[in-house]
Amino acid sequence: MDYLTLGHSDLEVSRIALGTMTFGRQNSEAEAFEQLDYALERGVNLIDAAEMYPVPTAAEFQGRTETCIGNWMRQRGNRERVILATKATGPGEMVSYLRPNMCHDARNLRLAIEGSLQRLQTDYIDLYQLHWPDRSTNFFGQLGYTHDPTNPGTPLVETLTVLGELVNEGKIRHVGLSNDTPWGTMKCLQLSEQLGLPRIVSVQNPYSLLNRTTEVGLAEVLLREQVGLLAYSPLGFGVLTGKYADGARPEGSRLALFPDYRRYLTEQGQAATESYLQLAAEFALDPAQMALAYVNSRPFLGSNIIGATRMGQLQANLDSLELTLSPELLARIEAIHQRYPNPCP
Repeated sequence: MDYLTLGHSDLEVSRIALGTMTFGRQNSEAEAFEQLDYALERGVNLIDAAEMYPVPTAAEFQGRTETCIGNWMRQRGNRERVILATKATGPGEMVSYLRPNMCHDARNLRLAIEGSLQRLQTDYIDLYQLHWPDRSTNFFGQLGYTHDPTNPGTPLVETLTVLGELVNEGKIRHVGLSNDTPWGTMKCLQLSEQLGLPRIVSVQNPYSLLNRTTEVGLAEVLLREQVGLLAYSPLGFGVLTGKYADGARPEGSRLALFPDYRRYLTEQGQAATESYLQLAAEFALDPAQMALAYVNSRPFLGSNIIGATRMGQLQANLDSLELTLSPELLARIEAIHQRYPNPCP
């Protein structure tokens, strides 16, 4: 396993992190324990969760992911070996059951952190992230920007101030963003420098062969400001594995269970995926490992968040660390990207 320093923090995180949003719904607690044990054995130390997990989120399941992780750490006695990341939910209809008047103000963030600490059975979170902005902006694949001055969200200085209080209280060590923009990232960095507030060390955004929008504006911020990208959906909800090719829906697969999750099944996305699958076959590579190896190699990467429902998937995904893509293959990937630029933002 390779390890990278996450931003300006003292966190040495594994190049591959374990995503956990299936724990407690698609995966039982026993299956979650098996994944966590194996990942830790392979050198994975960054475990990423969220208060709203598992996904799809629902009141009857919410919090089970963190509970699984908390039970695992308690039973194994291994809290000190884990870099634990979780997230505070933003506003939205899909999470309206969580708390009234959801936003990133002091009341909500304190309720969120206390709930996560209790479920995770720990005194502190290593990396506490804002799951998505509470201001009007684009995330989760939205295109086109329409400025809404009536929805400015919680002032970022207020959000960072309460996060700073939580740092001083020892409840969190570092803070990060998720599903955020170059403006949001730079504004937080500016405020932290001007006012002595916690510095953002990471941004968790989607990044894959089907969605390289991070490169358009955010990558420069990440590299110049030393902020790590925590890349999520590096396989495009599994689309880049090839298991959904030609309309296939394997039994028990995510898209078979939750067919509305079609973000990576646009017409252009499917055409791009077919090209990447053909390229992997030409070079005798597992397409999932090729896709992950590409993300693993990016200079702005903090950690690549993989997820799995079966142990075979987890093992194969971790094996992507052993794959180095040749200059010829990288050039061919770029050629496909030029034909199908960011087909699934």
